[in-house]
Amino acid sequence: MTRTLWCEQGWVNGAVADGVRLEIDDAGTVTSATPGTEPQPGDLQLPGVTFPAASNAHSHAFHRILRGRTHAGGAGSFWTWREQMYQAAGALTPELYEQLATAVFAEMVVTGFSSVAEFHYVHHRPDGSPYGEDGSGEHAMERALARAAVAAGIRLTLLDTCYLAGGFDTPLTAEQQRFGDRDASAWLDRFGSLRTAVAAEFDPGQVSVGAALHSVRGVPEADLAVIAANLPADLPLHIHLSEQPAENEACLRATGLTPTMLLQRHGLIRPRLSAVHATHLSEEDITVLGNAGTTIVVCPTTEADLADGIGPAARLRAAGARIALGTDQHAVVDPWLEMRALEHGERLASGERGRFAPADLHAAASDAGAHAQGRTSPGLEAGKVCDLMSVDPRSVRTAGSRPGQLALTATAADVIAVVVGGRVIAGNGKHATLGDPATLLSAAIAAVDAARDTTFEGTPQP
Repeated sequence: MTRTLWCEQGWVNGAVADGVRLEIDDAGTVTSATPGTEPQPGDLQLPGVTFPAASNAHSHAFHRILRGRTHAGGAGSFWTWREQMYQAAGALTPELYEQLATAVFAEMVVTGFSSVAEFHYVHHRPDGSPYGEDGSGEHAMERALARAAVAAGIRLTLLDTCYLAGGFDTPLTAEQQRFGDRDASAWLDRFGSLRTAVAAEFDPGQVSVGAALHSVRGVPEADLAVIAANLPADLPLHIHLSEQPAENEACLRATGLTPTMLLQRHGLIRPRLSAVHATHLSEEDITVLGNAGTTIVVCPTTEADLADGIGPAARLRAAGARIALGTDQHAVVDPWLEMRALEHGERLASGERGRFAPADLHAAASDAGAHAQGRTSPGLEAGKVCDLMSVDPRSVRTAGSRPGQLALTATAADVIAVVVGGRVIAGNGKHATLGDPATLLSAAIAAVDAARDTTFEGTPQP
């Protein structure tokens, strides 16, 4: 049965139009979009300015625990931050992770995200033994994330991550045991089993499975070759790439190549690849990634929080790559701030304004992130999924802004409605079924803290 939705103003084909009326089919896809209309009886009406919902192209849900806890004196670098992250990962159980991820996904939804690529590597028990061996549920952590996404109403692309080494010629540490599999073949077997299990239990429009390689330091070169030869060619593939100069230096010492060129050696630089961060690249790297039409997932607020640096996003785009956005460690969950941080980083690095125009920012936040997940783009045009976010153009932040330039002024606090599949599931900071994400987050983080205090009793906590 056709449903109808009317937007006071809406982003259509890269510009804001007045009075946009959408027809939506049972699958939640827009079948027609007509601007310049008045609302009709039975229309779901959205006030404000309506944009395509955001597509979060990179998330580690459990990192949300660390927000506001890693900035004490002598906070150090990415590598010292990582030690606190390992403690958080070590405390998770399937039950705790479902509770936490439900809260994190609800926070994403109320800020304007309708889909998320979850870069997931907390696969096993803390000692590395698989779930299911003792009669418990197989793929328990992965199923917990899927159930959390269903509860929050967000579309989940579960990126099951291959993580086999602690560095070049370095085994996994004790803290990393639950991330790893025996080798690439064992990961491929578990990955295939997971795909079958998820397909049998969840609607593919809601939950799908893609693949990820943690990094070139986390997957030995011999295993890269096995994965390149055996991973199904139609699946999204993501990897952390050149996030840190130290990673590049280690890769050069071990292989004589940059991380990008090591992936190129094994035929992994392809249009289906999403390279996350890509902050420290050579000119050759940029050319290779651009020529292949890869997606580059920039995570500006995380890269700022971790002092990673400002990547060459505009040069990558000019070379032919897509630019997508992710919230990564969730120091901020706000697609509007990610859009703005992308442009602001470019301005700071180049001394020029307007490197990413508002239309470019919306494409990065929505279309490119959906492409990275292997999903249809959200939006207000026929053929797109009816995943939308409406913004108040008259708030203290947005008053006076031209509607087409709200990407440079709005924040998540201005999101007054979020639509997924043609249905409103959040508005004004509250989730339609889950309520206030702040309440959920407070309870979930307290539960993880209690478990961590027990697991790491006697160890200083962040």
